[in-house]
Amino acid sequence: MTERSQSMRQAARLDRVPDIVVITGMSGSGRTQAMHVFEDMGYYCIDNLPPRLILDIANVVGINSGVGRHLAVTCDLRSQGLFDEMFDALRQLGEHELTVKLLFLDCSDEVLIRRYKETRRRHPVALPGESLESAIGREREQLSVVRDRADLVIDTSRMRPATLRNRIRRAFSELTDQQLLDVSVYSFGFKHGMPVEADLMIDVRFLPNPFYDPTMRTLTGNDDPVREFVLGNDVTKRFLTAWEGLLDVVMPGYIAEGKAQLSIAVGCTGGQHRSVVIANTTANYLQRQGYHVTLSHRDLALAEKGAAPRP
Repeated sequence: MTERSQSMRQAARLDRVPDIVVITGMSGSGRTQAMHVFEDMGYYCIDNLPPRLILDIANVVGINSGVGRHLAVTCDLRSQGLFDEMFDALRQLGEHELTVKLLFLDCSDEVLIRRYKETRRRHPVALPGESLESAIGREREQLSVVRDRADLVIDTSRMRPATLRNRIRRAFSELTDQQLLDVSVYSFGFKHGMPVEADLMIDVRFLPNPFYDPTMRTLTGNDDPVREFVLGNDVTKRFLTAWEGLLDVVMPGYIAEGKAQLSIAVGCTGGQHRSVVIANTTANYLQRQGYHVTLSHRDLALAEKGAAPRP
């Protein structure tokens, strides 16, 4: 069986999101990076926990309380005693009706050697005077029994961080890829300053401006007359077709890159009329696509206090 087919078979066994994920594997294979992914997914995470304490921690944080909380721990296994302790802990968790999956991160000797040489770190299991190659080989031999027991093995040798993130998220999250991306959509006014945190910004000052209509000047993009004025214009209709088409292209790309948070800013002159309408429309469109969206209007309060935008 090839490494790829074995990985696919093991991934298929993860038929539900477990209560507890135990992360272990070769030193330098990306355990810390994996822990960060679990943190982003909302897991309660503890690094380098002795296996015998997993059940105690699960009880303390309420993993078995029915609130839907999950736990991820890394276990650094470097002795036969800890191996036995690990398997005892897994058996004990099952007896307490807690589901647990063992994630093993692997990596080729060649890549591990390069990583340690680049960072100039000492391998954690190396004995005085022992070569890096020998230390890696000895650790691999020690961990072979754990690797064989793992529910999912991920080889990070040629894996980009974004790819590792996606593999973990798809295996251990109840959410869809779209829901795992936290999208913040907000309107702003250029007269109040450019946003510095936006990943994607669109300037809608080219759209017809309700400011010129005295009946709408004091209204906002949340009011029906302004919304109908902006959305009813042919220019806006053509823009939204192109804008939503662009989102259909870039959003899956951000997911593929493993992005956890995305900020979309929509700007007009004062952040009162056009940008509010288009931000609302953008948020609604993304929500219909299944994304987790937060909507806000950065400068709307300024406009409502009388800081009406200039045309």
